[in-house]
Amino acid sequence: MERKAKIERKTKETEVWLELNLDGSGKHGVKTSIPFLDHMLSLFSAHGLFDLKLKARGDRKVDDHHTAEDIGICLGNALQKALGGKEGIARYGSAFVPMDESLASVHVDLSGRPGLVFDLPFRRRKIGDFDTELVQEFFQALANNAAVTLHAKVVYGKNGHHMVESLFKALGRALRQAVSRDEKIKGIPSTKGKL
Repeated sequence: MERKAKIERKTKETEVWLELNLDGSGKHGVKTSIPFLDHMLSLFSAHGLFDLKLKARGDRKVDDHHTAEDIGICLGNALQKALGGKEGIARYGSAFVPMDESLASVHVDLSGRPGLVFDLPFRRRKIGDFDTELVQEFFQALANNAAVTLHAKVVYGKNGHHMVESLFKALGRALRQAVSRDEKIKGIPSTKGKL
């Protein structure tokens, strides 16, 4: 069974088109009109070994908030759709990723229950012209729309770029582990029989 999804979302504020393959090799083509977010999502794809094609544009004359949030919504929807009934998946994933002086951890439960615990102690409001608060907005939208429990923390760091980069790489690696198939698991990995 192919674990792929295509998502399109069009609002008065944004247009997002996305293709996700959970069983890919990390190929990516990302054009969101937000260069820093392009870089982070490419890293997520490469380190998660997910094939990701993504095009987005939004009302950047206002700011980048709607675009970043709607990309998180679409990626969450794609993840949930590609997982199907979740039979045979590992369900849980964890990753610690260093990036120079920074260390990030991400822990995921594909539980069907959306929740985010987020800890990213920024010293700067901007990385280039990217608002650092949008990192949490993206993670929140992803967790809500994928219906996953997601704990994301930068344990320590000084450089804002390195902190966010380690977080996106950790997200990719943790999700790769959680969506992986385990031949020992028969059916849904839950005593409830449903995720």
